[in-house]
Amino acid sequence: MSRLPAPLNILLFPVIGSPLFIISNPKLVIAQCTSGVVGAMPALNARPAAQLEDWLIEITEALAAHNRAHPEQPAAPFAINQIVHKSNDRLDHDMALCVKYKVPIIITSLGAREDINAAAHSYGGVVLHDVINNKHAHKAIEKGADGLIAVASGAGGHAGVKSPFALVQEIRQWFDGPLALSGSIATGGAVLAAQAMGADFAYIGSAFIATHEARAAEAYKQAIVDGTSDDIVYSNLFTGVHGNYLAPSIRAAGLDPEHLPESDPSAMNFGGDKSKAWKDIWGCGQGIGAVTQIQSTADFIAQLKREYAAARQRLL
Repeated sequence: MSRLPAPLNILLFPVIGSPLFIISNPKLVIAQCTSGVVGAMPALNARPAAQLEDWLIEITEALAAHNRAHPEQPAAPFAINQIVHKSNDRLDHDMALCVKYKVPIIITSLGAREDINAAAHSYGGVVLHDVINNKHAHKAIEKGADGLIAVASGAGGHAGVKSPFALVQEIRQWFDGPLALSGSIATGGAVLAAQAMGADFAYIGSAFIATHEARAAEAYKQAIVDGTSDDIVYSNLFTGVHGNYLAPSIRAAGLDPEHLPESDPSAMNFGGDKSKAWKDIWGCGQGIGAVTQIQSTADFIAQLKREYAAARQRLL
């Protein structure tokens, strides 16, 4: 019997696409799921709030149609990311829609709430919670999360500073549930390495920005292809929480990436449909040196699967 709860136990390839702020949309999520990995998007990407229901209908109907047409190769489940922060005035509205459409996986970030977990559990959903350290991991599980996403050093977005080795081994000393690892994973070999360390899944974000389906500017996609880990800047200026960003976009905003001022958590604002400051600052993780072309999501996932198989063969 699998130690992973449904729907995670049906995943044939151990990859979860991370929800990309602004960038993830139904087109990307559907392409990820139909190619065999969990597709995810932040609820806040749907603007105005009413659009979220349209997107949930689009995703659920497309995946159901795929499964009818391909019963031998059903789509992977999809996930919606909820920002559990006091400034997100859409959380209750967005979560009610997730319950209505029985979203299989809820990914919670920037806070853990028992009522959000209970809402997901009411219809059989699974909750995975973003953590950057072992202390936060304990709190998330105590409040009812089913699994964890260990956001290690080098991840895109709101990344932590812990080595993936340190973070995974500390969590695995006490937690045997679903665990995904995030941080610079962009190849099939890195997916296998995440499993070798003790994670169940690799959590991949930045590499999906450079896909045709991603809702990102072409200049952003090309910057992913052209960039390396040397182009990543770790700063809390843009949201109040430390995260990784592409230096070229910071320079384009008229700032010096090497001399950025400090901010603090009080600057965080995830209010529903409000416009975001720094919308042209591009989030990105350190793994982009492995991204060498803009391609379809299906082709990228096929590449990951080939690399994964080759990496396993090398270890035999």
